[in-house]
Amino acid sequence: PFDICVGAIAQYLIMPFLALGLTKLLNLPDGIALGLILVGCCPGGVSSNIMSYLCGGDVAFSVGMTTVSTILSPVMTPFLVSFLASGTHISIKALPMLVSIVETVILPVALGFLLNYLFGKKKTFGELQKIMPGIAVLGLACVVGGVVSSQGAKFFESGVVIFVAVFLHNGLGYLLGYGAGRLVGMNTAKKRTIAIEVGMQNAGLATNLATTTAQFASTPESAIICAVSCTWHSISGTLLAGMLTSRG
Repeated sequence: PFDICVGAIAQYLIMPFLALGLTKLLNLPDGIALGLILVGCCPGGVSSNIMSYLCGGDVAFSVGMTTVSTILSPVMTPFLVSFLASGTHISIKALPMLVSIVETVILPVALGFLLNYLFGKKKTFGELQKIMPGIAVLGLACVVGGVVSSQGAKFFESGVVIFVAVFLHNGLGYLLGYGAGRLVGMNTAKKRTIAIEVGMQNAGLATNLATTTAQFASTPESAIICAVSCTWHSISGTLLAGMLTSRG
């Protein structure tokens, strides 16, 4: 419990305020700054559990961190986004975001638990479960592709700045997450895990919020940096897991 508590605190302190610092350092336009802050305030990504397994991390700790940060997200994400985005000229209200997160995270998870409870032992249900991860990946690819397609011109106008911001946010998140684990005396497996958990955000959720929540309609470019983060976090997480595995 103590380690998971440390992880949750690190998750909702490091990435949100790191995002805010980078928006100031890089002087990002308001829309893109809002997108980076949104990514930073989201819970840990589900794929971080896989990366933790691949790099020899503590998988139980990883799942615990993801679960806790996701449960806290309906409250923490709207609150932090509305608080940190106050420095931009965009007004963000917490309540509509809370409703969106409940609709897109809590309700689907609850439905999944219910279906698994009712039909978990059915053979047909088991076969459906096997294909759902692939369908989820295709669905997320469609969301990301749609964002890049609809905002293509703005993407190329500020593409370099977006990539620099995403790269620094993600990379520094890994380093500061590892440092947080080292600060409280975690073992090597847990330090690797907390690094990945902090650095890899649920940018898919951020992309979904940026494209479906009415408050972000005035800043469609905020969805671009969310979409780029969604892609890059998966790539960098895989590279980091491979590098840590090679070290033993």
